Amino acid sequence: MRLPSNPIPIRDRATMVWLAYGQVDVLDGALVLIDKEGVRIHVPVGGLACILLEPGTRITHAAIALAAEVGCLILWVGEGGVRLYSAGQPGGARSDRLLYQAKLALDDDLRIKVVRAMYRLRFQDEPPAKRSIEQLRGIEGVRVRTMYKVLAQQFGLKWERREYDPNKFDQSDVVNQCLSVANHCLYGICEAAILAAGYAPAIGFIHTGKPLSFVYDIADIFKFETVVPIAFKIAASNKGDPARETRLYCRNSFRKHNLLDKIIPTIEEILAAGEILRPIAHPEAVPTAIPNSQETGDAGHRS
Repeated sequence: MRLPSNPIPIRDRATMVWLAYGQVDVLDGALVLIDKEGVRIHVPVGGLACILLEPGTRITHAAIALAAEVGCLILWVGEGGVRLYSAGQPGGARSDRLLYQAKLALDDDLRIKVVRAMYRLRFQDEPPAKRSIEQLRGIEGVRVRTMYKVLAQQFGLKWERREYDPNKFDQSDVVNQCLSVANHCLYGICEAAILAAGYAPAIGFIHTGKPLSFVYDIADIFKFETVVPIAFKIAASNKGDPARETRLYCRNSFRKHNLLDKIIPTIEEILAAGEILRPIAHPEAVPTAIPNSQETGDAGHRS
C-alpha cells in the first residue's frame, strides 16, 4: 500500500544537484543515478528544489513522474550548466495567480509600480520619480556596470564588460565564465520557486518576451548579494576548474544564507506593490492532484 505524499515546502529544501554521465531512474521507490559501472547514487529528490541534468545523462519516465509528484524541477542544461535546453514544470501556474500576474504586467500603471518595487529591493534605494520603465532600465544598467567594475578592482581582476555567448563559452575570459555559471545556478532555483508559488516564468516586468523573463526579474534582485561576488572570488582564486568551483560555492552559499526561504516572500512583496487584490480561485478550478493535509506554502505544486 502506497503512503500518502507529503511534499517538503520549497523554502525548506536544499537548492540543487547536478547529474551527469549516468541514467536517472527509480529503484525501490527512490531516485538514483546509475553510472556505467552499475553503481547507484541515491538522489534525495523530495528534498531538492531542482535537478540539473548535464550532457551524458538519461532519465526514465518513472524518474520524471516522481520528480513531478514531489515538486522537484528538472532542468536539461549544457556542459557546466551554462545553457538551458528545456525544463519540467513541477507545479505549473495556477489560474488565479497567473491572472493576477498577467493583469499587473499588462497594465502600464500597475507594471511601473512593480518595476519600481524591484528597483527598490535590488539597490536599497528609492528609484527616481516620474521615470519610464525604459529610463529605469538605463539607470539600472549604469549602476550594474559600476558594480562590476568595483568588484573587479576589489578582487584584482581585469574587467572589460559582461560578455556571454552560449555557443562560445570557452572563448570568454574566466570571470565571464564564472559569472555565466553562477547566474544559471541562481536562475534554476528562482524558476523552481516561481513555479512552486504558482506563477509563470515567462510573464516578466523589466524583462519581457523570453521564456524566463520573470526568472531574470527575480534573479536580478538577489544577484549582486549572492552569485556575482562568488564568481569574481572564484575567478581570482585561479582554481583548476572554475566552473565546477563556482557551482559548488553557489550551492553552499544558497544553503548557508537560506536563499529559498527568501525568494517566494520577495515575489509576493513586489507583486503586492501593484496594490490590487489577487483574484480568488474559480470554484470550478481543478484541485491539486495530491491534496496536502497541511498547507506547504507552495501554492503552485500539483503535489
